[in-house]
Amino acid sequence: MKTELRLRQAGQRGQLVKLKHDSVILRENLLGEPHELLHDVYLPPGYMDDQDQQYPVICCLAAYTNAGPGQVAWRNHGETVPERLDRLLEEQRMGPVIAVFPNAYNALGGNQYVNSSTIGRWADVIRDELMPLVDQQFRTLGQQARAVFGKSSGGFGALHLAMTQPGSWQAAASHAGDVGFERVALPDFPKACLVFERYKYDLERFIKQFWRRKKPGYDEFHALMILCLAASYDPQPDQPLGLRLPFLPHTCELVEAAWENWLAFDPVRQSDSRLQGLNQLHGLWLDVGCRDQYNIQFGTRQLQQRLEELVVRHHFEEFEGNHSGIDWRLDESLPFLYHSMLDNN
Repeated sequence: MKTELRLRQAGQRGQLVKLKHDSVILRENLLGEPHELLHDVYLPPGYMDDQDQQYPVICCLAAYTNAGPGQVAWRNHGETVPERLDRLLEEQRMGPVIAVFPNAYNALGGNQYVNSSTIGRWADVIRDELMPLVDQQFRTLGQQARAVFGKSSGGFGALHLAMTQPGSWQAAASHAGDVGFERVALPDFPKACLVFERYKYDLERFIKQFWRRKKPGYDEFHALMILCLAASYDPQPDQPLGLRLPFLPHTCELVEAAWENWLAFDPVRQSDSRLQGLNQLHGLWLDVGCRDQYNIQFGTRQLQQRLEELVVRHHFEEFEGNHSGIDWRLDESLPFLYHSMLDNN
């Protein structure tokens, strides 16, 4: 008998379906992004067989440069999230869940899942439109068994939703979520400044040319990310593109008023009451690589210390690795989320 060279997929597999979503909230976004969306939804093995069983729901927030469709697309190495859920179920490490993958991409290359007049009120979209729509269309356990998780920007989004929407989520997981903005964002400001100089600070021209370039470079991607963060944390409806840069042209000096608006979203800068609100969760997972190239480990350590001081229940791990290729961490967090939702109901 031949040995299998590649890892075998689970014998029983769930299925992906498309969920149509016409968002009333997103009609207001200043970028002019579509409000009629298709989201991928994963239904576990056996969903079609037992018409009475109800399921917990997990919401998967993609990292910057990615979106829901990228979370479920074929990979040449590793697993998609649906494939991982199938395997973890087969290994009996967790039970069946419904998973929803918000299609939150836009012209600025990603999403932080906050309420922004420029990008759209995505925190409200997820809680007030998307999750109720999932409950309406599929057999869920409703708000009593609902979790949110993600990596990087998605991890930040999971923390943000859990902090700002207490009671709406029973569990949350952040893998290397954006924490400690001084060490995460500030180092990219001079790089972005140099990119924008090439366009004489015509940001609209930069964006248009970015999407038309055959191969945008590393610095261009990071410059676009700065615009996404600015539109998320400091939207300015009266400015071109609905945002302002957090630094001055030519000198790259901080615009203090803009930077303060950014810092107001930093999880380590949140009020004690908002962080203590995380105690309403039945499970909170935090992890980060000890060699994260975006310096996220430092802010995550600071956040973990604050949670300890405030006696906020959480599970924290710092693993050997950096910011890249950390999907394997989901093998730990997904069962944690499942049991946090179900063991407390």
